[in-house]
Amino acid sequence: MPNFSVPDEVFLRAAQQFPTPFYLYDERGIRQTARDVQAAFAWCPSFKEHFAVKALPNPIILRILQQEGCGFDCASLTELLLVERIGAHGEDIMFSANAMPPEEFDKARAMGALINLDDISDIDTLRDHGGIPDTVCVRYNPGGDFQLSNAIIGKPGESKYGWTRAQLVPGLLKLKSLGMKAFGMHAFLASITMDATYYPALARLLFQTAQEVQREVGLPLRFINLSGGIGIPYRPEEQPIDILHVGEQVRREYVAAFGAPQDAGIGIRAELGRYMTGPHGWLVTRAMHEKDTHKRFLGVDACAANLLRPAMYGAYHHIHIAGRRDEPATTMYDVTGSLCENNDKFAINRMLPKVNMGDVLVIHDGGAHAYAMGYQYNGRLRSAEILYTQDDDFRLIRRAETPEDYFATMVWPS
Repeated sequence: MPNFSVPDEVFLRAAQQFPTPFYLYDERGIRQTARDVQAAFAWCPSFKEHFAVKALPNPIILRILQQEGCGFDCASLTELLLVERIGAHGEDIMFSANAMPPEEFDKARAMGALINLDDISDIDTLRDHGGIPDTVCVRYNPGGDFQLSNAIIGKPGESKYGWTRAQLVPGLLKLKSLGMKAFGMHAFLASITMDATYYPALARLLFQTAQEVQREVGLPLRFINLSGGIGIPYRPEEQPIDILHVGEQVRREYVAAFGAPQDAGIGIRAELGRYMTGPHGWLVTRAMHEKDTHKRFLGVDACAANLLRPAMYGAYHHIHIAGRRDEPATTMYDVTGSLCENNDKFAINRMLPKVNMGDVLVIHDGGAHAYAMGYQYNGRLRSAEILYTQDDDFRLIRRAETPEDYFATMVWPS
């Protein structure tokens, strides 16, 4: 079920202090989730969670995660520069992208980041831009469907990412000939999965494949990167994944493949983003307009420029009215923004208590892939980001955009 750990009086107090819409992030919740993930994999001496910067690219949030022992997963030059500015360097950074400009390899190598190659052709690009490091990670895609308990949860055969099994050995041998001394292996085969067996099954596949490849190429395996993909309970009927249980199941797979972690010396890395921060962020907006035609439409002062997922994917985000959480849901609404696009809807046919104009609506699970996916269609500007701190205060961690920000990159006619 969605996260109700922050009381409504906090949202109402924030809405009095800051103009809506805005994102509110719970520092306490983010820190606790980071600690839970660290505890789940504490059995592996060299475990590292590389937070997926794409999920929530705010330097204050990144610093919080850094303080909790996290590194970063970066997928662009800008993301590399962002984590560099908060002091991240070396193997705390995993650089993993596809179809990337060559100069991004140069920067990643200059920072000492671990590089995860998405394609065998990237070997030549990396050789010519920064050079081949001692350790290179390769992104494996087994193809076909990825199935758990007779259910297909991912279709890697349709994904643009990764190397085929047939490419792994010749590619790693080429890297070896160019000076690579050890390798890592990564795979991302499902997204937003609520199946707790996903990580253990992925680990089993990667452990087995890496061992096979290692025997053929004669190089040490330094780490397995389980990437991300663990989901969060967007819908009321869903329950959160027990990350401690997941970690224990991965440990069992590790011991079966490699033996005791202290003796094997093979690291585990993860690139969780949504799981780390998703439930700990909310888009706070106000009811502005009600329209009753063929349907009843509730207009709010946020729009898809603030939260794109419902418009783009039809994704469900829970909505409640601050201060009226326990009232019966008596009225059906399409909850809409103001863009000139009919898919600019946060909810369709959603039952809510009868909404009054000016009510504060809280849209849940906005802590990942939410603000980060914002845009400026119709000249609608990105909102502020607010941190709800551990000492029950608010901190502005990104101001709202202004029209001058929107105009700043334009060339005006003389």
